[in-house]
Amino acid sequence: MALLSEDQKEWIGRCVEAGKGVLHYGWVPFVLYIGYTRSTPQPSLIKLISPLA
Repeated sequence: MALLSEDQKEWIGRCVEAGKGVLHYGWVPFVLYIGYTRSTPQPSLIKLISPLA
């Protein structure tokens, strides 16, 4: 007795792959955002972006 059909297995596989991509490309910006919002004093955005500021 199969618990999942082939279509369901394929859909779950695509969701897992999409989740991996979100985690891969979203982890560093998430950590930077948390650090930026929790820091005291909070630096200006231009100082974070520009190497010359």
